[in-house]
Order: sequence, then structure tokens, then C-alpha cells
Amino acid sequence: MNFVLIGMPGSGKSCMGRALARKLKIKNIDTDRVIEERVGKALQTLIDEVGVDRFRELEEETLLSIEAENSILSTGGSAVYSKRAMEKFHSEATVIYLKCSYRTIEKRIGDFSKRGVVLRPGQTLRDLYDERVPLYEKYAHVTVNCDGEAYSRYIADAVRKIKELM
Repeated sequence: MNFVLIGMPGSGKSCMGRALARKLKIKNIDTDRVIEERVGKALQTLIDEVGVDRFRELEEETLLSIEAENSILSTGGSAVYSKRAMEKFHSEATVIYLKCSYRTIEKRIGDFSKRGVVLRPGQTLRDLYDERVPLYEKYAHVTVNCDGEAYSRYIADAVRKIKELM
């Protein structure tokens, strides 16, 4: 069984993916790292060089190419823009939305210009949050509230919800 983590940048997908994989003794695949390995560049560098549209194409190609079994996939925050990838994940895996308030995301991200956040020119972090939340909610089978600073509680909640599904 596969589990796919979705959520805003700063929601904890990469950290949660590693922690859940350790606790559940399954593999963790961080799709942002897969992209970086394939192109040999940091995400933000890639986004700056090729632009948002081309980055999303590369991200979709990567998401659709991943063959995994008994794994946690930690996706980039923009994965939800790929209808094809999200429909694949929704039908073949359990999609877990790591939900955070805008205030929490803003606090965790800080200077998002270095984080590999896919923003169109003139788009604010708030615009991005308001645009993406309905997509995360649409594709999620399970939601884990990751608001605030109670990291161990988020992991315990996610493990409990996953074990209920296994």
C-alpha cells in the first residue's frame, strides 16, 4: 500500500515522510529530491531557469514515472496542479493532506524565495495558499492537522490513521 503526502510548502511533507517511513518500516520517496537528482539542480534554481510552466511539466513527468510499492511519497506542494498525477495517486494510493493554517505556513516558510516554491510573477504566498487549499481538500482521502508546533502529535495522528487503513 502506498501513501502520498500533499500540502503547502512548510506543512511538513518531507519530515513527515521520513518519520512515517521509519515508524511503518516502509520506503520514503521525496519527489522534490527525485526531480533535483534527475536535473542536477536545486528546485529553486530549476524554477528560476525554466519558469513555472516548464517546472510543472517536469514535476508531472516525474510524478507519473514513479513506480512505488509500500512507500510514502512526499510530494512538492505544487503536485496538486497535475490532475493526471493526482488522479493516479487518488486511485492507487491513500492521499494524506497535511493541513496547516496560512499563519503557520507563513511562519514556517520565512523567505520563500529560496524554498523552491512555485509562484507566478506577482503571486503572493497568500494567493498561493487560497488557490491550493481547495485542491488539497479535493484529492485527500485523509487529513492530518499539522497546525502549530506539536510535531510528535502530528506523526502519531498520521500513524494512527494509516494503521486504520492497513
